[in-house]
Amino acid sequence: MTKVLKCGSLMPGCDFEARGETEQDILQAAAAHAKEVHGLDATPELVEQVKSAIQNE
Repeated sequence: MTKVLKCGSLMPGCDFEARGETEQDILQAAAAHAKEVHGLDATPELVEQVKSAIQNE
């Protein structure tokens, strides 16, 4: 089952979506996106927020 993260659920107005087969796939894509677009580092708190926002598609 494909997993999806919609960045807009954490950062209103952002239309980035990450899809992958595993949570790790999503976390890697989200960390790169957070750094490049939002200037955020992947802190433990951010990782937990991202994990809670990942949904099954």
